[in-house]
Amino acid sequence: MDEKIKIIYEDNNLLVVDKPAGVVVFSEKSEKRGTDEEKTLIEILLEKYQWLKEVGGPPRYGIVHRLDKYTSGILLVAKNKSSLEFLQKQFKERLVEKKYLALVSGHLKKKEGLVDTFIGRSPKNRTRQRVYLPYEPGLNKKRRAVTFYKVLKRFKNYDLVEAKPKTGRKHEIRVHFAFLGAPIAGDEVYGFKNQPCPKGLKRQFLHACYLKIKTLDGEIKEFSSDLPKDLKEVLHNLAEIKN
Repeated sequence: MDEKIKIIYEDNNLLVVDKPAGVVVFSEKSEKRGTDEEKTLIEILLEKYQWLKEVGGPPRYGIVHRLDKYTSGILLVAKNKSSLEFLQKQFKERLVEKKYLALVSGHLKKKEGLVDTFIGRSPKNRTRQRVYLPYEPGLNKKRRAVTFYKVLKRFKNYDLVEAKPKTGRKHEIRVHFAFLGAPIAGDEVYGFKNQPCPKGLKRQFLHACYLKIKTLDGEIKEFSSDLPKDLKEVLHNLAEIKN
């Protein structure tokens, strides 16, 4: 198996993977994979765990949830159908606690808060999501999205934020911070025109650092992932603002 794919935890029912940035979790027709040589995360896992083909159906097989291509961090993979159904039910019922670290451009007005909106596809670009407000037409077809956030550190021109998505909609964190006027640094999709980018940042600064869930055997498990080296170096180069 590819050495860059790190397994954080494994038991009879579950694999916990520390996904690196730049790897697609599983392919979809709309997903740009770049060169033909790029392998998806599930393809890499199948090289070692061939029996994953018996868990769920293609293309995701045992993948419980997903992360964007350029988001790094914790990802759950079920090792059997019972575990897959059990874990996915928790995600559906919003029982999973997730935390992300994000560097946003600019400064948030509040040091902590709650973003509660509706999210749906943008009519101008079907690959993008956008926020919809209560008075907009067609709201019944949109999905509610709730994200808690807390500013951990303030730098010149940037805030380091802990984000806790409650609903887990597609691109939820990225869309919500753009809505607040502080898009995630390095985000080429939701970032603003002429948005500054920290020195050395080659991708969106978003990392899934913590996940808490109940496993099939009834245990409550907590998993954590350190900020990757590339993102640590970006923070090291920024000037922190002391409050």
